[in-house]
Amino acid sequence: MANPLPMTLRVYRKLSFAMVPLAPALIKRRLRLGKEDPARIDERRGLSRDVRPAGPLVWIHGASVGEVLAAAALIEKLRELNLRILVTSGTVTSAAIVAKRFPPDVIHQYVPYDSPRFVARFLDHWRPSLALFIESDLWPNLILAGAARRLPMVLINGRMSHRSFPRWRRVSGTISALLDKFDICLAQSRADADRFSALGAHNVVTTGNLKLDVPAPPADAAKLDWLMSMTRGRPVIVAASTHPGEEEMLVEAHRALSGFFPSLLTVIVPRHPDRGVAIARMIAASGLRPALRSREELPVATTDIYVADTMGELGLFYRLAPIVFMGGSLVAHGGQNPIEAVKLGAAIVHGPHVFNFSDVYEALDGARGARRAESLEALVKQLGQLMSDPAARENQVRASTRVVEELGGALERTLAALEPYLLQLRLEMGAANA
Repeated sequence: MANPLPMTLRVYRKLSFAMVPLAPALIKRRLRLGKEDPARIDERRGLSRDVRPAGPLVWIHGASVGEVLAAAALIEKLRELNLRILVTSGTVTSAAIVAKRFPPDVIHQYVPYDSPRFVARFLDHWRPSLALFIESDLWPNLILAGAARRLPMVLINGRMSHRSFPRWRRVSGTISALLDKFDICLAQSRADADRFSALGAHNVVTTGNLKLDVPAPPADAAKLDWLMSMTRGRPVIVAASTHPGEEEMLVEAHRALSGFFPSLLTVIVPRHPDRGVAIARMIAASGLRPALRSREELPVATTDIYVADTMGELGLFYRLAPIVFMGGSLVAHGGQNPIEAVKLGAAIVHGPHVFNFSDVYEALDGARGARRAESLEALVKQLGQLMSDPAARENQVRASTRVVEELGGALERTLAALEPYLLQLRLEMGAANA
C-alpha cells in the first residue's frame, strides 16, 4: 500500500487546483513582464498544437537554459537510438536556445503550470514513455501525476546545493515523498548524492556532471571572421553571463586596464539579453563608448565596451577572446558554468561566489586552471597578468583542459544507468515494427 502524502503536499494539491481560476491573471502579468511567449501560452495550460509522434517518447525536463544545455549530448545519444525526444522548460530564453541548438525533430514545449488540471492535460496528450528530470526542478503535481500513471521517472544530473539542502531538511517529509517517486537518482557529485540520500531518495548513484561533457557551443563562421577582422590587433576580454551589479565593476576594470592596454575591447554578454540597453546606457553615462549587438552595431576602433545582448552566441565570443571572466561570481549568484569556455581554449577568471559549480571551480583553481578574484582590484590584477603574459595564459589553458578531461565521463555513466529503461523502449519499438 502506498504511503499517504504528507499534509504539505495534500494542501499544495488543493491550493494549486483552487488557483486555476487565477491563471489568466498570472499569465497576463507574466506576458507583461516578457516571461511568456504569447503565441504559445496554451502550453502552460497543458494544451498543444503539436502532435505526439508514434512510438516511445522520452520526456526530458529542465528549468532553464543551463539545465537544457546540460542534456544536449544525452539527447544526441538518444536520437541515435531512434528515440523521439520531448523537452520541456519554463523560460522564454530556454525555448529560444532549443530552437537554435537542437535538431528540428526535438520537440519543445513549455512545462505546464503545476496545477493538477494542466498537468493531466499535458500527460494525457504526450503520454511519455520515460521521464528524465534534470538537476532539481521538482514540481509536485507533475511528479505525483507521473507516478500515478506508472511513468518511469529518473532524476539525472541531480544537484542539491548547500543552500537548498537545509531548506529542504525543514520539510523533509515533503521532499522525501517526492524523491520516493523516482526510480533512481543520478547525482552530480558525492556531496549531492549524500544530500539526496539524507532527504529520502533511494537508489542514489553518483554519475558526475553532464555539463562537463557538453560539446563546445557552435559559432557562425562568417560572423566570427567578421568580428575577428573588426578586432584584429586589439586585446579582447569577454565577460560571460554577467548579472546585475557586475557590469559596473567590469566598467571600472576596463577603465583601469585600458591605462596599460589602450586599445582594449571588453565584451559584456549579459545572462539576460533584455538588460542590454540598460547596460549600454550605464556604460555611456560612465564616459566610455559602448556598442550594442542587438542593434546590429559592430565593435569599431572607437568602441570601448561591446554589449553582446543576443541569444546563443557565446560560442562566437569564446572563440574571439583568449580570456573570459565568468559572470554571476562577483555577486552572490553562484557562478556560471565555465566548461564551454575552457573547451574553446579560454583562460578563466572568476569571482568568489561559485557555489553553483563548486566542485568544478575547486578542481580548476586547485590545478591552476582558473584564477579567482575576490574583489575589483584582484580582478584587474588577474586580467592584467593574463593579458601581459601569453605563456602563463597558455599554461593555465592546458591545466584547465586536463581538469575537464579528467572530470568528464558523466554522459557514459548516465547512459549506463539508463540502459534498462532504454532497452525496454527499444524492445517496444521492435515489437511495434514487427
